[in-house]
Amino acid sequence: MSSTLFRTKKVEQSILDTEEPEHALKKSLSALDLTVFGVGVIIGTGIFVLTGKVAKENAGPAVALAFIVAGVVCGLAALCYAEFASTVPVAGSAYTFSYASLGELPAWIIGWDLVLEFALGTAVVAVGWSGYVRSLLDNAGWHLPESLSGRDGATGFGFDILAAALVLALTVILVLGMKLSARVTTVVVAIKVAVVLIVIIAGAFFITADNYKPFIPKAQPQEAGSSIQSPLVQLMFGYTPTDFGVMGIFTAASVVFFAFIGFDVVATAAEETKNPQRDMPRGIIGSLIICTTLYVAVSIVVTGMQKYSELSIDAPLADAFKATGHPWYAGVISFGAAVGLTTVCLILLLGQTRVFFAMSRDGLLPRFFSVVHPKFKTPYRPTILLGVIIAILAGFTSLSELAELVNIGTLFAFVVVALGVVILRRTRPDLPRAFRTPLVPFIPILSVLASLWLMLNLPAETWIRFAVWMVLGFIVYFVYGRSHSRLGRQEEAATDQVRKPPGRNGE
Repeated sequence: MSSTLFRTKKVEQSILDTEEPEHALKKSLSALDLTVFGVGVIIGTGIFVLTGKVAKENAGPAVALAFIVAGVVCGLAALCYAEFASTVPVAGSAYTFSYASLGELPAWIIGWDLVLEFALGTAVVAVGWSGYVRSLLDNAGWHLPESLSGRDGATGFGFDILAAALVLALTVILVLGMKLSARVTTVVVAIKVAVVLIVIIAGAFFITADNYKPFIPKAQPQEAGSSIQSPLVQLMFGYTPTDFGVMGIFTAASVVFFAFIGFDVVATAAEETKNPQRDMPRGIIGSLIICTTLYVAVSIVVTGMQKYSELSIDAPLADAFKATGHPWYAGVISFGAAVGLTTVCLILLLGQTRVFFAMSRDGLLPRFFSVVHPKFKTPYRPTILLGVIIAILAGFTSLSELAELVNIGTLFAFVVVALGVVILRRTRPDLPRAFRTPLVPFIPILSVLASLWLMLNLPAETWIRFAVWMVLGFIVYFVYGRSHSRLGRQEEAATDQVRKPPGRNGE
């Protein structure tokens, strides 16, 4: 049984599957498209929302260092993703990579994990987008009923109609084609980056040096019942979790890590890239470098404009300009954030549908979902299904409760991909690799350790929710996936052919 659970799918077979007309995606993306996708999805809720939260509650002005820590962890993983994406240019990202190196069960686990990560990520960002749009509408004198904004305190019921509508609209765009998605993303990313540069350049003129004192605030014991830091760190390393101080920076890094989710989504589009061997590494690494630089610059500026203890949690960048007496900039930032978050939702939804499509094509999910649209050449069936489900989820999502669950799913994927690079180097040294992760196995092992460290800094409740989702995944695999695996059926057919006795029909 164990041999079937860890059977691997040859890279050559994965690539061959992409050539079947009924299951083939259209190749239309360039290195620029991939970089734009990466920047488009990375710059979003993290920089527009989480910056104020972690500065105020966990790190103070040292939130800039937290972004650097998170960026380094992502950079190590990005080197591993770049090797895999250029070696196995097939939809599915970490799922496909795991199938080629670790085996079917690990691949299923990581695919199941990615489905959760991208679904919740899309929902969380849609809620953040809705908040900025409501703010703009309020400024214009238009007020949505609380029951349609997901925050009705009187009845306890609310549905965020704006968040759900956004997800449905993006679903339509994804069904119509990748190139259309890329064009929409390019326009929106240009607006978003312009807004970020406005924050950096204009905000630099309003910095007060005293706001940086102390740059690393004195460590404080966490409040009773705090859900930010996991007791796992205390149990394993013997120190009491704190806010602020040096360890507060790591706590903040585990939260702002959400801001970097996205470069791994670029890898899900490998099958739709014209020259994946050359362009995937450029898109993945290039987008991460650009965004890390912008994140650090913004966090330095915003904590210099306003004392970290006074920063807003809901809209820190916009409110920091209001606090300095420049509300016009606040309006521009709110507009840029609302526009920019649309690309985050778009590309997270794109990533999820491609993982779902790849799992379906392998038979681990119903093959019904692996048929592409005859005209648009997109996986329209899973796109529509997941779009509707996530739209409903977004209507009831709480931002604060689910961001950490997205983080642990992404970090788990990083661990698996890093291990996969080491294993595939040993099992298939003959494979052509357009990009090679440097210093193997040192870099992958460092990536694993860094990702595990940030995972340990996440709330205990997050680990429990993650474990429940994984247990559910095991049940689905053993009830459906294992018996319907396309690779498994191919192996059974080959075995039956070998065992077939000679005779009238067997000669």
